[in-house]
Formats: sequence, structure tokens, C-alpha cells
Amino acid sequence: MDNPWVIDNWHLMFRLLISVILGGLIGFERERKNHAAGLRTHTLVCMGSCLIMILSIYGFTDFIGQPNVNRDPARLAAQAITGIGFLGAGTILFTGKSITGLTTAASLWVVMAIGLAVGAGFYFPAAICSVLALLVLWGLHIVERRFVNQTKEHLITLSVDANQITTEQLQELLREKGAKLLRIQYEESYVGPNDSVRTRIRLRVNMAKIETALELVERLRKTAGVFAVGVE
Repeated sequence: MDNPWVIDNWHLMFRLLISVILGGLIGFERERKNHAAGLRTHTLVCMGSCLIMILSIYGFTDFIGQPNVNRDPARLAAQAITGIGFLGAGTILFTGKSITGLTTAASLWVVMAIGLAVGAGFYFPAAICSVLALLVLWGLHIVERRFVNQTKEHLITLSVDANQITTEQLQELLREKGAKLLRIQYEESYVGPNDSVRTRIRLRVNMAKIETALELVERLRKTAGVFAVGVE
């Protein structure tokens, strides 16, 4: 292409196709881990960013040379960088003291940047960025799970007979499973089936693995005086 302000249909289609492939690779990794923004979301973000970049550079060629018209090929791209924040914020969830979705929001931001790079014709850095993003999302995740002791907060809800279950018993069960008790809350008693008086207890605990939390729930379920157990 001799004219930097003109692109033919083949190059346009090629750039959009490349953006779909690169965005889809990162989206596939997110999809495998059941995140809110997965394959389709990342692919669409990358393709849309690519089209915005193409439009920003080549979409207003007819106005070149017109009076009072200044060309800024990065103007629409700058708006895309700002706008992606709204989509990224939608993937971030705050539950109690735990925040999830930050990595997915960051991957959307990176995919948007990859799409802009492809739209501008920077295929090599876009491809390298995609490979590095996959290494970060997949490789560092394995490193974190193996070498970083990440504890997660869980909310365990019990329906118990308060006359049979004591706080000391609950603390002992938590210690057996390596759980750290952060907060315990006793709610008002209520009448259950067969006129049994039950008390609802909420335990907020820190545990290293979800498997351990499930083991603790199973242990509590088999404890005398416990009618129901739930974990979040």
C-alpha cells in the first residue's frame, strides 16, 4: 500500500481475521476456567478494537485536504481505551472481603490493546503480546497454585441445636482442617420440623483450598446436633 491513508479490502479482512484469532486464543483460556468473560467476549472485544483502529486511520480519508480538518488517527483508539473500563468493571465482583474478576478485566484490556495493534498493522507485537498474555494467564496460574499459599474466605452457614453444639466444638473442628475463624455470628432461634428448636450460625473462615472447605462441611454435616450446612 503506497498511500498510508488507504487500505484495500483484502488487508482490511486480513486484519479483522487476525484480531479474531488472537482474541479468541486468550478468550479460550478464560473460557476453560469458567470466567464471566470468555471466548466470545474476548473475541468480540479484540475484533471491535481492531475495527475502531481501522476506522480511526482509514475511515475519514475523503475529508483529507478539506478546510479546517485535522487528521488524528489515534483519536477513536483513545476513546476505546477509555470505554473498555466499563466492560472490565462488569467482570469484577466484590463479595464480602473477597474481590474476583480482576484478572479477567485485565485480560479484556490487553485484548483491546491487541486489537488496536492489529488494526494499525502492527502484527508482530500483537502476536508477541498474545503469546505473553497466554503465558501469564496459564503459566503464572500454575506457579501461583504450586508456590503461593493463597487462602480464600468462605462463609459457612449452620443450622444447629444450640444445646448440643458449643463454640469450643466448632473451633476444634476448624483447627482440625486448618481453617482460621474470622467471624462467628449467632442468629435468632427458630422452630424447625418436629417442633425442634434450631439456631442458625454463620462462620466466616479462611481456608487454603476449596477441597478443604468441602471436607470441613462434610465433617460438620456428620456432627451430632447439626441439621444443615451450607458453604459459599
